[in-house]
Amino acid sequence: MKSTMITAVGIDISKNKSTVAVRRPGGEIVIRPFEVRHTSSDLKRLTAKLKQLGGDIRVVMEHTGNYWRPVALTLKKAGFFVSVVNAMLIHDFSDNSIRKLKTDRADALKIANYALTFWDELPPFNDEEEIRLLLKTQSRMCERITTTVTALRNGLIDLTDQTFAGINQAFDRAAKSAEGHEKWVDFFQHYWHRDCVCKFSLEAFTESYRRWCRQKNYKFRTDTAHKVYALAKECIATLPKCESTKVLITQACKSLNAVCEAKLASQHEMQRLASLLPEYDIVMGMEGAGPITGPALIAEIGDVRRFKNKKALVAFAGVDAPPFQSGTFEAKSRHVSKRGSPHLRRTLFIISSVILQLSHEDNPVFCFMDKKRSEGKHFYVYMVAGAAKFLRIYYATVTGHFKASKYINSLPAIAG
Repeated sequence: MKSTMITAVGIDISKNKSTVAVRRPGGEIVIRPFEVRHTSSDLKRLTAKLKQLGGDIRVVMEHTGNYWRPVALTLKKAGFFVSVVNAMLIHDFSDNSIRKLKTDRADALKIANYALTFWDELPPFNDEEEIRLLLKTQSRMCERITTTVTALRNGLIDLTDQTFAGINQAFDRAAKSAEGHEKWVDFFQHYWHRDCVCKFSLEAFTESYRRWCRQKNYKFRTDTAHKVYALAKECIATLPKCESTKVLITQACKSLNAVCEAKLASQHEMQRLASLLPEYDIVMGMEGAGPITGPALIAEIGDVRRFKNKKALVAFAGVDAPPFQSGTFEAKSRHVSKRGSPHLRRTLFIISSVILQLSHEDNPVFCFMDKKRSEGKHFYVYMVAGAAKFLRIYYATVTGHFKASKYINSLPAIAG
């Protein structure tokens, strides 16, 4: 450690307040733990109190949701060295005590002790770019909207089983309008009961369906009209064709369409934000990274340069299998840690599924998963292995792009 007086400030972050403790080497507690609210006045008082300490000061806090951001930004702006550490590192750190305490005060002292122990290895906090923060927030919101869409769609399908069974399977699922509406939902909102179709003759319904497609800007096909008409003739409705049933179905369709519109707008904004980042074109050129999964991948990984190596990135995703060995025993079968970001794992699972279904033999990720599959490995095993392989390639590709860009930018300009 340095010969100058060093002071570690540990901050245990909570939602609206934090607990601060100040320590120095040798177990000296400079300031006993105290609470600070996340308000402008309290954070100003905290800044003034820390400036009175003098010497080399380093502030360490856990990466807890977004609650740490106002504290970190305020202290960094005041000129302090700030380090935001993964919460799992603090959790696994031993404070050299037999007693197992879990209080905000004890946690703040533990964080300060962690800062003293790893003083020279603390990563400095670099304020996350506004674009990356917005992209990550947008990605999480899109994920929540997608969950809502699934719930509303399942509820609407339940209604179709009672008035027009099977209508959700009569159309191409990929057929969507410019607003993100699914064709069968718009159709069901208009022809909400089998009797709405059966009241026509086949020719009359075909013409009615043609006019509806033109009005809603959907592609018309005669065989689809005949298929729907035959379905209406064969199915049995368990709810009556009345105004109450119509209101129920109309409300369900409108709710689903409204959320689908929000989902589409969120996806477009994710693509726009991701396109402003330097690695966008490189990531989108990788197989499996589509218009939805690509921006989500960039959002959840963030700036890949913050990881020391590819192993750190794989560990961050929680798809690594750490070794387990004690004495002469060494585990042969190990489970993945699942200690990283669940949102990133979800995105990686989708990417692995796409690669497995649509990729070709030249893709190294596909070859790796196919090899594991041919060896008789469980589906989950080769999917996770493929996700880890994809992340290693991602790290090498994106960091290589940044290094090449840095080299190119450093070259002297050539006079024209």
